[in-house]
Amino acid sequence: MARRAVSEAASKEQYSRMQIGILGTDRWAASVASAAAARGNVLVRVEERGGREWEHFLDTSVCDAVVVGADGWSPARAEAVRTMIQVARPLVVSQPLEVSMLWAWELEMIRRDTRGVVVPILPARLHPWASRLRTVIEAAVGGGGPMGVIESVAFERRLPERSREAVLAALSRDADLIRALVGEPKKLSALGVAAEDRIWNSLTVGFSGSDLIPVQWQVAGGSDAVLDVTVRGQRGAIVVTIPDDGARPWLWTGPDQPSEVPSFGAGDTILKTLDAAIAGVPGFTLRSDALPPATWADAARAIELAETVPRSLTKGRAIDLHHEEFSELGTFRGTMASLGCGIILAALALVVVAVVVGGIANELEWDLGTRIAGAWPLVALIVLSGFLLLQLLPWVVRGDRRDD
Repeated sequence: MARRAVSEAASKEQYSRMQIGILGTDRWAASVASAAAARGNVLVRVEERGGREWEHFLDTSVCDAVVVGADGWSPARAEAVRTMIQVARPLVVSQPLEVSMLWAWELEMIRRDTRGVVVPILPARLHPWASRLRTVIEAAVGGGGPMGVIESVAFERRLPERSREAVLAALSRDADLIRALVGEPKKLSALGVAAEDRIWNSLTVGFSGSDLIPVQWQVAGGSDAVLDVTVRGQRGAIVVTIPDDGARPWLWTGPDQPSEVPSFGAGDTILKTLDAAIAGVPGFTLRSDALPPATWADAARAIELAETVPRSLTKGRAIDLHHEEFSELGTFRGTMASLGCGIILAALALVVVAVVVGGIANELEWDLGTRIAGAWPLVALIVLSGFLLLQLLPWVVRGDRRDD
């Protein structure tokens, strides 16, 4: 026990000496920065003027990790994040920095290649009551527990501002909690009023799947940003109120109500996750019963769900979610499939053109035209051979490298 106490004290001293870079801010990044300052970390800031001031953070002697906020997001900061992942600088990033599936998965592919540390600020799944709620839902799937069989799970997101950007940003955070509590959705359907200027004020998003409890996420007005999670079962309902303000506690109403409200610091929790990621602790969790911390792949998947909403609204129907695993190899295969289709169409067009040119050349006794038209099999053979050789490229450049 004494040896363990000494080890924990040494660990705390080590992490308190860390220097944390601050690149931009918002509510979530500020909570992490405040927690870092409270535990004795030195905060290093740069003044952004639209240039490359962020390159200061590429120097490992300047800081040990960088916290990135979303307010004032710009192409320069996007380039900074991409570059820092390329050189494997540990990052703590606000969710979402940008509601763009392609951008998020691009970062994930870079992160896998460099094996860098990217911790998204998604603390809700790490709250003690999140794991408790997950246990209740899992027990009730088979009809056990105090709830009986679960009939539905509703997420009501109250926001003081309900613009398109604010709603999709909130959904990209809440979608991670949905995935952690209920599971991976197979379909997404969005409903909104017909008026374009009010479509985001009462947006409703349904998540469904063959083995998934019906889930509904809905936007509502409110003076504070709060999420209400309602789990309805045969024998009652549980309502958990989750304020965005980390200083306010979660509230649990209904069956299986905990006897006490646990203390929880969102910023401190994210810093502990960062510490474990930098130290390379496998399978890290805050407690034995806690849900695992969100990875950047989890954050990218949540962003993908949020970005699917406008497409569902435009098409007026549910969108199938295929859960494709994005990787360099997967992107290469997709590119080759598209290129292969293009080559086949081009080959058919080449045959038609060669036949026409050859016929005209024979009628006009044009020797050069006849030779050109007769060369099409050789041209097709060279192009197809080159295409087949390209299929070997991943094995040539990948070598023994494996994804995380």
